[in-house]
Formats: sequence, structure tokens, C-alpha cells
Amino acid sequence: MTWLLVCLALAVATSFYIFYLPGTLFLGSEKTRVGYLRERKDAVYGNLRDLNFEYKAGKVPEADYISLKSSLQDEAATILAEIARLENNPAPRRGARS
Repeated sequence: MTWLLVCLALAVATSFYIFYLPGTLFLGSEKTRVGYLRERKDAVYGNLRDLNFEYKAGKVPEADYISLKSSLQDEAATILAEIARLENNPAPRRGARS
């Protein structure tokens, strides 16, 4: 009988620990489209660096290297163009009244 009570108390304590939400939550800063694009740009540049390293190490065939490099450079150019467009013409904030 005591084992049953101990198990029940442990299950309640565990459930409380897992599912309890404090009154205030820190959700972090709001993500913007430009912020997302900057993160994506960093990822694409990292992929280009990795691809160059793998090619120089002889792990990627030249045909694959050329096509992958071209694809990543096109994606980087698209991202940079969109970042420039958004920074030059910022969109109105949501909920803002004119």
C-alpha cells in the first residue's frame, strides 16, 4: 500500500514538473523576415565554405562541385537581393494605424 502511495506521489510530482507553466514565459525577440534571411545567408555561406573544403580535400567530384557551388551562389544572391529590398523599403508594422 505504501508503494502505491509513493508511486502515485512520484507520478504527480513528475507530471507537475513536466506540465507546469510559470506565470510569465520568455519567448525571445520577435523574428523578422530580415533576421531570418540573415541567418539563412550565414548558413549558405557556411555551406559554400564546407563545399570548397570538401572539394579541395578530394571528397567531391568536380561536376558535383560546380553544380552545387552554382546553386548555393544563386541562393546567396537571391537572399542578398531580398535583404537589400527589405532594408530599402521596410514594410509597415502590423497593427500600425495611419
